[in-house]
Amino acid sequence: MRRLRISVDRAKCVASTLCVHTAPAVFALDATGKSSVVNPAGDTEEHILAAAEGCPVSAIVVEDADTGERLFP
Repeated sequence: MRRLRISVDRAKCVASTLCVHTAPAVFALDATGKSSVVNPAGDTEEHILAAAEGCPVSAIVVEDADTGERLFP
């Protein structure tokens, strides 16, 4: 399983919670209501990419941690 680097652009995040519902072990809402990454290895790559793709404002970036290849967007 490849290691992923996941980041959330907090300026874009609208707290839709889709990422939290899709991959709850990876994403959580912080005290300000914005999404944050709590465990990048907390779910399958499939679920993490589904969470990123489901973000209505494309605030989530997913990359291969070893190669730097951008997987989404």
